[in-house]
Amino acid sequence: MNDQTFLLPLTDTRAIRITGGHRLQGTTSVQGSKNIALHLYAGALLADEPLTLTGIPHILDTQVCSEILTRTGTPTRIVGDRFETAPATAWHPAVPDELGGRIRTTAVLAAGLLARAGRVRFPLPGGDAFCHRLIDRHLAAMEAAGATLDITGTHVEAHLTGRGPQPFTTNVTTQKWGPSLGATVTAMLLAARARGTSTILHPNAEPEVLATASMFAAGGVGIAWEGTTALQVTGTDHITGGSFPVPPDRLEATTLLLAAAITGGTVHLDNFPVSGFTAALVATLADAGIELAPANGGTLAQCPAGPRCVQTATTSATCTDIQPQLTAFLTQAPGTSRIEERIYTSRATHVDPLRALGADVTADGPTITVHGPSPLTAAHVASQDIRAVAALVTAALAAEGTTTIQGIYHLQRGYGSLLPKLASLGAELTVTQK
Repeated sequence: MNDQTFLLPLTDTRAIRITGGHRLQGTTSVQGSKNIALHLYAGALLADEPLTLTGIPHILDTQVCSEILTRTGTPTRIVGDRFETAPATAWHPAVPDELGGRIRTTAVLAAGLLARAGRVRFPLPGGDAFCHRLIDRHLAAMEAAGATLDITGTHVEAHLTGRGPQPFTTNVTTQKWGPSLGATVTAMLLAARARGTSTILHPNAEPEVLATASMFAAGGVGIAWEGTTALQVTGTDHITGGSFPVPPDRLEATTLLLAAAITGGTVHLDNFPVSGFTAALVATLADAGIELAPANGGTLAQCPAGPRCVQTATTSATCTDIQPQLTAFLTQAPGTSRIEERIYTSRATHVDPLRALGADVTADGPTITVHGPSPLTAAHVASQDIRAVAALVTAALAAEGTTTIQGIYHLQRGYGSLLPKLASLGAELTVTQK
């Protein structure tokens, strides 16, 4: 990866050209998890010894996080599949605007800086453009840990009044949207440096949280789960380093199998076991006609009877980040499918581009309705959301003719080599300047 690629403007003019109608077949591997890695990068701020994360995804967000850590005081370098950090000798706890505005975990990184430096200034989070990012639960955790906040329309400044975070209790869930993944990690970072035991009420327990908790437990932080009711975190003055692996990405794995399935193909994910998918996601895929079977240490995915319509909701278990790709797949399922978004206030930026390709899909508030099967035909489409671009790639694989998709910058924020993998499976695609 070019070290300067992540500084390209968001209006990157490169385009993906995909000629549909080719059946995808073969074996491929799955990258390290983007969403897990980004939270582990924030966790690395707390290590008092050199820390290496292995199996990292080679994505633009990795470069952005590396630059943020380095600029704020934690020397970081990327070597092959390793993200290597050394303890900070001096802190510069201000997340640069041009970097913090490009990722969605800005508030989590800020929590790590606040825990270590006692103060932080950060811009509101960026990343994908499908909805406004709420950070109220993050800010509540910071206040509970003893921070005073100064909030403007574009930035947050937080200052701890004591020597460090104080033990605290915070609730990271809301009645409407459920337990916040990011706020759970934010609270965990603050609690890991508090002198005593903190309680995170109704925590999120997705793999991103579990991996971060495991890394901290290995580093000497006390971690005790009380089912889904609470997470007890006992802080320490010294967090050890060492080496910690980034698990493979269930989101890329699901994207790859949906891309193969929409073409009537079969894919073997050679380093991703069936157990890597949540039970709820496996059930949703099964309802949609996709069968997953263990094969040579990985997963064989196929859709032998073709797509089937589903009625489902995106929860923390079924994963909102596969909703756009699943929507694209369901355009080929006979009947009416409905997907209710229960994580974000809205997630429908892929609907209009899919309609441009010929899909019969609509959005009504949080509910997306798909009538299928729809014959898809080539069009020029675009998006500024990682998963929406992946959905357009998925649909283009089944469309007649050659589709042009803009949004490769955003695709590469989450997928390091998705396009070459699809090409190796039989997709006909190129990347060109517009």
